Amino acid sequence: MKIFKYLVLIILVFTSCKTKKYVIDSNSIAKEMPAKRVVKKHLNVGFGKETVDAKLSANFNNGKIKQSLSVYLRITKGKEIWLKGSKFITIFKARITPKAVEYYSPYAKNYFKGDFKMLENVLGTSLNYTQLENLFLGQAVIDLKENKQEVNIVNNTYVLKPQTTNGVLKMFFGVNPGHFKLDFQKVINSFKNQALEVEYPSYSIVDKEIFPKKINIRAKQGKKITKINFTLKSVEFNKPINTSFSIPENYKHINL
Repeated sequence: MKIFKYLVLIILVFTSCKTKKYVIDSNSIAKEMPAKRVVKKHLNVGFGKETVDAKLSANFNNGKIKQSLSVYLRITKGKEIWLKGSKFITIFKARITPKAVEYYSPYAKNYFKGDFKMLENVLGTSLNYTQLENLFLGQAVIDLKENKQEVNIVNNTYVLKPQTTNGVLKMFFGVNPGHFKLDFQKVINSFKNQALEVEYPSYSIVDKEIFPKKINIRAKQGKKITKINFTLKSVEFNKPINTSFSIPENYKHINL
């Protein structure tokens, strides 16, 4: 009996220390599966690092302004999102924390300080810090365990839909059967004529993490449509990152 107990103990130790190995199976076929299991598999591939240091190319188009930039994205999970956009020179810097949104432009000599209402004006829907962080990481912007989910297979994607909402919002989350990160997520507010659609056309495996290779954002607010497309150039995790941020005193305050 003692030998059996020791054997069980050794098995538990080795299985608990086993490193997760994530794969992307592009040929995977979505099979019938309960919504709870789809949610669990999605949460199991959640982002497990503490910091992100990424370089992206970004295309911005709101119908009036079209611009292509290099964007540096740095995330300290749960604490801060830092962004810098450049095109030969620094165009903007932004810092987002759970309490505030700050932005300044060395190019335009202006700045903004405020809260997440600013992001609602840009993206067409209200988001908090955790939701914005999840958007960049390919995770659902809501806690999928809070409500029971309906699941349907559409175009080889598990499409989750909360069974209960507040009556105003409609939400859809497309989970890829090959790796269980998101193919897309949609938040629609028909009352305010707002919609946020985020697509994830492809992912990369970097340092044992499945990380979005492309993110396409389409935000609708009334007749106004803003599109922001990101393409990953490089990324490192759990490295020391510089998120210095200081708004120069002579810059003009603006309202966004």
